[in-house]
Amino acid sequence: MLDSKCKKCRRIGEKLFLRGEKCFGPKCPLSRKPYAPGIFGKTKRKRGKKGLSEYAIQLREKQKMKLTYGIQERQFSNYLKEANKKGKGDAGARLLELLELRLDNVVFRLGLAESRAKARQIVSHGHIMVNNRKANIPSFRLRVGNKISIKPQSINKGFLKDIDIKLKKYNPPSWIKFDKNKKEGEIMGRPKI
Repeated sequence: MLDSKCKKCRRIGEKLFLRGEKCFGPKCPLSRKPYAPGIFGKTKRKRGKKGLSEYAIQLREKQKMKLTYGIQERQFSNYLKEANKKGKGDAGARLLELLELRLDNVVFRLGLAESRAKARQIVSHGHIMVNNRKANIPSFRLRVGNKISIKPQSINKGFLKDIDIKLKKYNPPSWIKFDKNKKEGEIMGRPKI
């Protein structure tokens, strides 16, 4: 039976990497079944010669963003209102910056979790510290200069067993400084989108 996350990728029509390592391998359902899920997935054609309407394209992009970052509609609309308030520059770039600075996303970007959903779980279970204080809210907004580390009691937990091997191959984005030995990260600047 397919996971609902894989069905979401198939519905959108592209890989959203919601399942971590599985999305890179040959067992990814989207690579095995490159059509929409459901009884009419294979037979239903795209909307004629015209393709999708402009509204359908915008809705699909919005759904991709919500699924990628794992947020609900109300939270997404609040982020959108905040991105539109600030005035200068592109609201879309500011929206992506707000989403990238969420604690669960930064834990994913540091390489401590293989997907954003697992990063969200790690944060909500209280394994992460921000500026040496326990943080268990996945939507916690980080700022430049904040330090992210693993709680000392959590270092021997199961989710960190093979983390050293994974971190050797992984390079975090340029706006995050990460010490692989201490497993500590610091926000050095704004996310570059």
